[in-house]
Amino acid sequence: MHKLQDGYTRFREDVYPARARLFSRLATDHRPGTLFIGCSDARVVPELITQSDPGELFVIRTAGNLVPAYGPGSDGVAASIEYAVAVLGVRDIVVCGHTACGAMTVLAEGHDLGAAPVIADWLRHADASRARAAAAPAGSGADRVTTLVRANVAAQLQNLATHPSVTRALAEGVIALHGWVFDIGAGTVETIDDALAVS
Repeated sequence: MHKLQDGYTRFREDVYPARARLFSRLATDHRPGTLFIGCSDARVVPELITQSDPGELFVIRTAGNLVPAYGPGSDGVAASIEYAVAVLGVRDIVVCGHTACGAMTVLAEGHDLGAAPVIADWLRHADASRARAAAAPAGSGADRVTTLVRANVAAQLQNLATHPSVTRALAEGVIALHGWVFDIGAGTVETIDDALAVS
């Protein structure tokens, strides 16, 4: 906690004064252009990867960058997607997976989640991802994880397209969906073809 407090002190003394005008504008103006859906993994920081300023990205982070398909009832992910698309009017949505993803590793390697029932339940949103990955040629353990990470991005884009606000925006041609896989070690992004992800 001490490190976080020191960081806040540096922000107030060094960062904020130099960007006070930006923060003053952001206090009354919220118009991000992109919804960025990424993994909760602490190594994947959307603003750092994209070098975005405050206010440019509307960010949702979930374990495994999973986007549940739209269904009855409400949840935080669905509400955030609807807000970003229908209220804020974002024009792009990025679903970003990453190398060495813990959630995808658990699934690819068949780890026992008996002691983690909530995680096991959440990871059911990757069932379509697992089916896609199973159709790919078999490889080593690392290859299986990487294959699943890619398949997961494509499957989550499919799920995203089931949300009514996204469906409408796609039909109107006012939004574009993008799939990325961030390689943590190399600092590179692989693009997952939209055609693979959204039919």
